[in-house]
Amino acid sequence: MKTGIIDVGGGMRGVYGAGVLDCCMDHDIRFDVCVGVSAGAANLCAYLSGQRGRNYHYYCDYAFRPEYMGWKHYIRERNYINLDYIYGTLANHDGENPLDFPKLVENPAEFIVVTTDAETGKPCYFSKDDMAQDDYTVVKASSSVPIVNRPYPVKGHPYFDGGVSDPVPLPKCLEQGCDKVVVILTRPSDFRREAKTDKYFVKMLRRKYPQMAESLQRRADAYNNGVELALEYEKKGIAKVIAPSDIGKMKTLNRSKEDMDALYQKGLKDGEKILDFLKG
Repeated sequence: MKTGIIDVGGGMRGVYGAGVLDCCMDHDIRFDVCVGVSAGAANLCAYLSGQRGRNYHYYCDYAFRPEYMGWKHYIRERNYINLDYIYGTLANHDGENPLDFPKLVENPAEFIVVTTDAETGKPCYFSKDDMAQDDYTVVKASSSVPIVNRPYPVKGHPYFDGGVSDPVPLPKCLEQGCDKVVVILTRPSDFRREAKTDKYFVKMLRRKYPQMAESLQRRADAYNNGVELALEYEKKGIAKVIAPSDIGKMKTLNRSKEDMDALYQKGLKDGEKILDFLKG
């Protein structure tokens, strides 16, 4: 049986996925295919390298530093989230909390990082082969939220957050031949996005990245359809949706340590549901 896991990310809500993946490490649960979107890609890096608890510190400790994200950095660099600090300064081999990249490479699981091509608005997928020690560019690109951040270049080509074009990449995971897939959501499974929340950003993007703007305009439908598909496959016993019952006051860029810790603990507990799913 070939198994897969998807972490859809969601900014600071990604701490829930961090809890789920730490639970997987506690129970030595391994997957053949790991697909990460935005913060979910970063979560999976630590999971694949076997660094339990590493993601928790990024969310609940480092995120409160001025270097991590904020308006001062946005005014100076036009990047609200300091991706180079998060996935470079902190994560490099000589950083404060380095990613064990050799262990990630040694892990036999396939790793897929979802991004959105800024010029076409279509999803683009990267793998371990596109990463190197201290070069986590594809993870930065996958986490580059439109307008909040400028597109992040990969080999000179601009990319945005993968959650815009392929927010719930279940079909991509199934294409790899997976028989069972765990889908980590960071909102309740009955939550549905509304397109109106993206209208302002769509207008701002349209001038320079018209195709990207169109993709962003369709994001709500893409997310909602993706969740519905995952729930349909769950009824068939092919997928297992792991989602928080509620997220309290958490938002994408919210930085409440109390709320993030509570969401992490939910993920740590909810991850245990994966055990019976994989045994069935």
